[in-house]
Amino acid sequence: MNLRNRRHKPTAEVHTAALNDIMFFLMLFFLLASAVANPQVVKLLLPKSSAGEQSVAKKTMTVSITADLNYHVDKQTIVLDQLEPMIQSQIVNGEELTIMLYADSSVPIQNVIAVMDVANRNKVKLVLATEPKKD
Repeated sequence: MNLRNRRHKPTAEVHTAALNDIMFFLMLFFLLASAVANPQVVKLLLPKSSAGEQSVAKKTMTVSITADLNYHVDKQTIVLDQLEPMIQSQIVNGEELTIMLYADSSVPIQNVIAVMDVANRNKVKLVLATEPKKD
């Protein structure tokens, strides 16, 4: 015969209030870190534009021209003659390729046109990146 009182049965409880705080701070940290981090950007002073829009393509290649006329493709330093073979190697099975051109505002226009010519010869869409004007 069982003489124990069944009303005082131990219950299992998990308190998650502290875990909720930790998870919130981790989520906030990762959201802020992902908004700040862009691994394919070379630091440039971009020209200003009043009607700038963001364009997103399926496959993009980032080309940057620094103030001292160094060319970078996705943070890899190249010379202008190497750009066309790199573009041709990125074009696969008719997939649309878009080149995002980041040129420092002090770069002569002839250097920008040289990159545009390479893109036009290979029938690749090119987008010139600008920075929004601050009124």
